[in-house]
Amino acid sequence: MGEQTRIGKTDLYVNRIGLGANAVGGHNLFPHLNDDTGKEVVRTALAHGINFIDTAFIYGPERSEQLIGEVLKETGKRQDTVIATKAAHKFVDGKVEIDNSPAFLIESVHSSLKRLQTDYIDLFYIHFPDKTTPKDEAVGALQQLKAEGKIRAIGVSNFSIEQLTEANAKGQVDVLQSEYNLFRRGVEEAILPYTVERHISFVPYFPLASGLLGGRYTKDSTFEDGRSRNPLFQGEAYIRNLDKVEQLREIANGKQAEVAHVVLAWYLTRPSIDVLIPGAKRPEQVINNLKALDVQLTQEEIEKIDHIFRD
Repeated sequence: MGEQTRIGKTDLYVNRIGLGANAVGGHNLFPHLNDDTGKEVVRTALAHGINFIDTAFIYGPERSEQLIGEVLKETGKRQDTVIATKAAHKFVDGKVEIDNSPAFLIESVHSSLKRLQTDYIDLFYIHFPDKTTPKDEAVGALQQLKAEGKIRAIGVSNFSIEQLTEANAKGQVDVLQSEYNLFRRGVEEAILPYTVERHISFVPYFPLASGLLGGRYTKDSTFEDGRSRNPLFQGEAYIRNLDKVEQLREIANGKQAEVAHVVLAWYLTRPSIDVLIPGAKRPEQVINNLKALDVQLTQEEIEKIDHIFRD
């Protein structure tokens, strides 16, 4: 079922393919989600050896954590599962504000513990940076929760290199989660070198670039959701991007694999990347994501993929 790997310098050990659970109860993110299907996605993940589940307060909001908590309780698999969740969003007069204050983060952890029906969270992230809280103070609050046994590891998400450096002033940040995929490689400039040097694990989100790197779209595909506004999906750029994906297909065909599996396997060759969290709306997608673990890339193929997406 794939080797267990250690997440950075933490004492968390996971299957290298986890589950991104934003489509489990994430009714504010995806239309037409079904909670029973969402729970079945989590059950399927656990049944097939996935032991790392990534969620957040804002997925739902709250519903994703609740559904995951229900499944962990019914399956009795809490002890075997590494749960990551995140907070920073708060609702003030119906509007969302971002808050990294120690008081709010502490309150958020306690609320997440209730929804997840557990007495500890394995990895807790500050989901987005706010504009006012000193980042080392925010992390200090999480360090206090870690000392109390409420959380086991500290993460930050969507932090710039400056914010990450401030947050990690005392070397207490274990994980950084940010956008990274073959089309969006900005973190390679400063952030990935920093995480490698400091033994911080890097978890990429949008690894398949909203499906574009899944290899299922053609020049005739149409999009009515957020993708219609995404520059990757527009005009000449979209046609060029599809051409790059077709070059990946040649490598995938040679391995009797899907394009998505080759892409995920490539990320796992990057320094600092220990685990991936592809999402799934249906149980069969969970099982399909695991096939990435069977793809072995040669050094030549790793360099070729790097080159295709260099510009």
